[in-house]
Amino acid sequence: MSASLEKPYGSWESPITADLTASATVSLGQIALNGKIIYWTETRPHEGGRCVIVCQTEDGKIKDINPAPYSAKSRVHEYGGGAFLATADSVFFSNFEDQRIYRQKLEADPKPITPEGNYRYADAVFDQQRNRLICVREDHSQKGAEAINTLVAISLEDQGSISVLASGADFYASPRLSPDGNALAWLSWNHPNMPWDGTELWLAQVDKAGNLAQEQSVAGSREESIFQPEWSPGGVLYFISDRNGWWNLYRWYQGSVAAVIQMEAEFGLPQWIFGQSTYAFTAADRIICTYSSHGISHLAVIDPASCSLKEIKTPYIAMSALRANSEQVVFIAASPTEFSAIVQLDLATEGLKVLQRSSEMTLDPGYLSIAQALEFPVADGVSAYGFFYPPKNKDFSAPAEDERPPLLVISHGGPTGAAHNALELKIQYWTSRGIAVLDVNYRGSSHYGRAYRQQLKGQWGIVDVDDCISGALYLVQQGGADPKRLAIRGSSAGGFTTLAALTFRGVFKAGASYYGVSDLEALAKETHKFESRYLDWLIGPYPAQADLYIARSPIHAVDKLSCPTIFFQGLEDKVVPPDQAKAMVNALRKKKLPVACIFFEDEQHGFCKAENISRALTAELYFYAQVFGFSLADEVEPIVIENL
Repeated sequence: MSASLEKPYGSWESPITADLTASATVSLGQIALNGKIIYWTETRPHEGGRCVIVCQTEDGKIKDINPAPYSAKSRVHEYGGGAFLATADSVFFSNFEDQRIYRQKLEADPKPITPEGNYRYADAVFDQQRNRLICVREDHSQKGAEAINTLVAISLEDQGSISVLASGADFYASPRLSPDGNALAWLSWNHPNMPWDGTELWLAQVDKAGNLAQEQSVAGSREESIFQPEWSPGGVLYFISDRNGWWNLYRWYQGSVAAVIQMEAEFGLPQWIFGQSTYAFTAADRIICTYSSHGISHLAVIDPASCSLKEIKTPYIAMSALRANSEQVVFIAASPTEFSAIVQLDLATEGLKVLQRSSEMTLDPGYLSIAQALEFPVADGVSAYGFFYPPKNKDFSAPAEDERPPLLVISHGGPTGAAHNALELKIQYWTSRGIAVLDVNYRGSSHYGRAYRQQLKGQWGIVDVDDCISGALYLVQQGGADPKRLAIRGSSAGGFTTLAALTFRGVFKAGASYYGVSDLEALAKETHKFESRYLDWLIGPYPAQADLYIARSPIHAVDKLSCPTIFFQGLEDKVVPPDQAKAMVNALRKKKLPVACIFFEDEQHGFCKAENISRALTAELYFYAQVFGFSLADEVEPIVIENL
């Protein structure tokens, strides 16, 4: 075996290029089953971010359903999800361009069934008895007014006529019909709550005319989050609640709530998008589920009668979007060495089969950094968590034993999101070049229980920043990072944490903000309905506590920022408006600090197009090389770094 070449950290040549990172993978999403037919979505960067519904037929053939230019993406809550529904003879989907629902009968062209107008739809179910869809509708038709969310029924017989079934709450989700079609369950919540703070589970009878009657709230409150109501084949309503401090499984039976599984583990998820699923029935007395413990996913079978759980061993550590019927379980899964994939569990043979991978790329393990789970102290005996990826490239090593690598700390979005340690090219892009990565699950992250999430209440911009800094300094103390070359990056809410860390603390020497928040007061005034009161919880009620918004906003404390920063922003972003990034860039220019920025005209909140993802990665790498003084093995298109 040949010896590795000695080159400085950051200068290693890697086969994991930006173009591969951007275009070699697709994003796998919603799964649906119809007998033996399996459907899922693929968001394809090489098709400009188009979301394609894909089908595996009974004979095992895989084909696309919605032809170009149709893209199955809902914009309800801006984040979407729950964008398609499959029935015996049709697929219904929300088309991104006009947000109308289209019906596509197999081997036919899509036809719109909802009227033109400023409406959005998501999370539909099929009411077979009445030949209609029931779904969430978001009405943006009144200019200058807040969008109106309702549950509606869409007739498939009467030229798509629409009737409102439930209204009055600020938000709705998860309409679910009982097996006999005579009862409907759904979730609702109101400002200022987000769905992971508190929701209500409602139950109503569906009368002969198709209207709701005898409505009752059966679980949930402003302090209890309900997730994924689901009917058993026998007509019992199940749901997930965090009433005991963890998202665990319950059922509503004979007028009362009963626990099914009680564990210090998370069976639920923060409902940023519609249509998420962590459990499903394979029989009236058998449930297959995924749950998370300390950031690692597990697959298990639940016996509702005995309220017992038995784990099913798999090679995967991240699992989601689980659907099942009496013959099969299908879910998205990934491992530290395998890209995410659509995986099928055959209930007859108990065998696992990969149906479709997010990437067909094969990587030599010699270039893969396997994450080390970290728990590190942050304050007053409290710990935070993360995954540390040391530099890894079989062809290269550092020229001196005592040299420490640059460290890139990742602050995830949400901020209720969660880092995992499944294979991600966007992390291996850095580690294979000699740059260590720490992906932080700061206080407020999911997967560690409600109490851990609640530690961020009123403390956004404080404890998340502290935890990112504590993680970086912990690795410096352990000899895993160079204290003079610490950088932080984040997107959306993670972009705010990044900018706050760079502005108010002097630990990091460079940073990258992807569509991050710099002005909290402007965000409170300008953002969309779903998150318009989120800051009440994260910071405090606005405008009553406007002083806190100003005090924690990087834009109002640029005089404290003293390190180079790069900004990436989509100009069509409705979640974090582009003015936030522009204002920060202008302020840094006036202060004569090193600053770079790239604005993408055709991107929204989160970049979808391969060429833009690739350009952002290479620009960020070039930026760190210039700031930290290492040469690049890649030929990278230079960017303008002002004041460097």
